[in-house]
Amino acid sequence: MTLLEVRDLTVTYPNGAAAVRGVDLSLDSGSKLGVAGESGCGKSTLALALLRLLPAGTEVGGEILLDGEDVLKMRWGQVRAVRWAGASIVFQGAMHSLNPVHRVGDQIAEPILLHGGAGAAAARKRTGELLEQVGLPTARARAYPHELSGGQRQRVMIAMALACDPKLVIADEPTTALDVMIQAQILRLIEQLVSEQELGLIMISHDLAVLADTCDRLAVMYAGRVVEEGPARAVYEDALHPYGKALSGAFPRIGDPASRFAPRGLPGDPPDPSDLPSGCTFHPRCPVALDGCEVEDQWLREGAPGRRAACVHVGAAVRSTT
Repeated sequence: MTLLEVRDLTVTYPNGAAAVRGVDLSLDSGSKLGVAGESGCGKSTLALALLRLLPAGTEVGGEILLDGEDVLKMRWGQVRAVRWAGASIVFQGAMHSLNPVHRVGDQIAEPILLHGGAGAAAARKRTGELLEQVGLPTARARAYPHELSGGQRQRVMIAMALACDPKLVIADEPTTALDVMIQAQILRLIEQLVSEQELGLIMISHDLAVLADTCDRLAVMYAGRVVEEGPARAVYEDALHPYGKALSGAFPRIGDPASRFAPRGLPGDPPDPSDLPSGCTFHPRCPVALDGCEVEDQWLREGAPGRRAACVHVGAAVRSTT
């Protein structure tokens, strides 16, 4: 069953920056979709747009169908009901997302009281259950955010996201600034919760290796667009788009001395969304760009069964085999 369907989503900030440009995505219940890309590629803007959390004055177009209803056409009362109960977000940087002067238990209980209609006693009981569910003792409900470690704070953020039993969870860089062991624990926890509760998960990260290990499918974003989409492991190990290949090659692989001693990087930075280059926006950094790439925009095209990429080489490869 399709839980979320995004059709031709566009987001333009008041300063004219086109942060998201025609994104199409779909997610089934119980499935995990990874969204990858460098900082500035539109990943977090996409996440905020799904629940209409963008600043006032931002222009948003297209459709965001959550359980068949278009979030962009909902009245504010409906949107408020959908947040937490229909879909929730684990924001990146737990220390900046939690209120430093309130106990974490009170912060977890707040959406339960507001959206669940529960009384104070029921909310406290549910808070304790959520903390235990994410691997924290109930007593930590009385702690303030600064009294918790980074991994514990991230677990609190996950507990908050699950407080009202949403159908969709959006995790925006959930392992940022955590050490490798804690990262692994948080990722396994997220996988377990998705499996047990049949949630839909959108996980955002710049790390293709993490997404390939956690998610079913992977969408690679560049300059506000999805430039490659397909099974997560296939995209990570054999990307069709040169940008996907560069992201994958930037991380050394265990057991591969060549990648360890000579990791491949990508010179330059993503373009300014308010001043995008002509044609294919990746062509100024692309090692295999053709003359026509400077003037001809590229859209997603079939590259293999279940895989798409926005690259002229992918189209040429397909035509040569037919």
